[in-house]
Amino acid sequence: MDAAEFRKRGKEMVDYIADYLEKIDKRQVFPDVEPGYLRPLIPDCAPQDPESFEDVFKDIEKIIMPGVTHWHSPYFFAYFPAASSFPALLADMLCGGIGCVGFSWAASPACTELETVMLDWLGKMVGLPEEFLAGKDGQGGGVIQGSASEATLISLLAARTKAISRVQSENPELTEAEIMGRLVAYASDQAHSSVERAALIGGVKIKNVSSDDTFSVCGSALKKVLDEDKASGLIPFFFCATLGTTTCCSFDKLLELGPICNKENIWMHIDAAYAGSAFICPEFRHFLNGVEFADSFNFNPHKWLLVNFDCSAMWVKKRSDLTGAFKLEPLYLQHHHQESGLVTDYRHWQIPLGRRFRSLKLWFVLRMYGVTGLQEHIRKHVRLSHLFENLVLQDERFEICAEVVLGLVCFRLKGSNELNEALLKSINQAKKIHLVPCYLREKFVLRFAICSRTVESTHIKFAWQHISQLATNLLKTWEQNHQQQ
Repeated sequence: MDAAEFRKRGKEMVDYIADYLEKIDKRQVFPDVEPGYLRPLIPDCAPQDPESFEDVFKDIEKIIMPGVTHWHSPYFFAYFPAASSFPALLADMLCGGIGCVGFSWAASPACTELETVMLDWLGKMVGLPEEFLAGKDGQGGGVIQGSASEATLISLLAARTKAISRVQSENPELTEAEIMGRLVAYASDQAHSSVERAALIGGVKIKNVSSDDTFSVCGSALKKVLDEDKASGLIPFFFCATLGTTTCCSFDKLLELGPICNKENIWMHIDAAYAGSAFICPEFRHFLNGVEFADSFNFNPHKWLLVNFDCSAMWVKKRSDLTGAFKLEPLYLQHHHQESGLVTDYRHWQIPLGRRFRSLKLWFVLRMYGVTGLQEHIRKHVRLSHLFENLVLQDERFEICAEVVLGLVCFRLKGSNELNEALLKSINQAKKIHLVPCYLREKFVLRFAICSRTVESTHIKFAWQHISQLATNLLKTWEQNHQQQ
């Protein structure tokens, strides 16, 4: 394919993508395929001779689309928003076209410097304290990770290195292995599984801290477990606070937790993967009060800020905490400016060496939507979640299971877990909308997340009518079966 054909085929692909997104509501949100559907549709081996673009293009609808779950459908209410917008898609095209691998400043100065500035922009939008910003000569700064899971892992590993160094300076007789065996990380019993996974990879113990009736961790709960563990000779070193839990979007109490972590020399990382985008709205910024006590903070613009995957924004108060844990300088990666104090080499801030020019997506989206446009996007989703909440509350057969704050409604039929499992099964088998469940205090709960950029009140009302009718059918069958028994 030469440049002339690329121009032609590129326009065709843009048209195809635009048509796909404009008409996505006409597609069944969840596919009908069974596991292994794709292998029989394609050859066992790659072709020996080149195939035409036309042949490849026609197989998109034939082979790929039948197995796609349409995350951007206005009938997709599962998991969380998977942000996408036309400006972000265009920026991703440019990123692929430039094709740089930005592991150091010298590898592509614009790739590094735009990221630093964009993370300062974004940090100011959510009201982060000055300490987290790079500015012209700050000690902190932001970096784009691939996911919140990576950000949590990076924070935990940096905290581990810092804790080992501190304990060895106080107790020179202890070996690194002895200290590692006593280190303990902590997170809410509502925290995402990626926190436990980070501890598994990091080779340290992790303990859950009990959440309260609002599914939030408070200071007294953390202090209790810390006191018990210190009395047992363990070394608490890391706490992951969650703002907007995956299950029900609850918020840990930072203003209580932060001072405890600071006093106990515990690194506090804040995982706001989903909810963090909402902090650009002044009315939701109070959920972030207490961030000043944190060592690191993360949220995903690729969830709710119209920047398509992957773009996970992470900030640290002291970037030396990261570079101190991960910095290696082989000769082939060194460059003239690396010790000047004027540049950032992001390979020291992450797990992989290579990185894409992801800040282009932020640059395009922030400029073309503006803060006000992005705020309205968030507010619209919040309004739609309350619309769904009100529809649920009008039906006495259902109950709301957690406070509805930011775009997520946890609800269920009043009754057994088995009844609600059957309802979810009927919803997803019908494939008109798509939901996923969670457990809250042993209750099987249905999660209704406002996800699509194009979702409107008509889609919310359709979804509720569909759920309500399926519930009616299910309860009738359930009652008949119960009477027969």
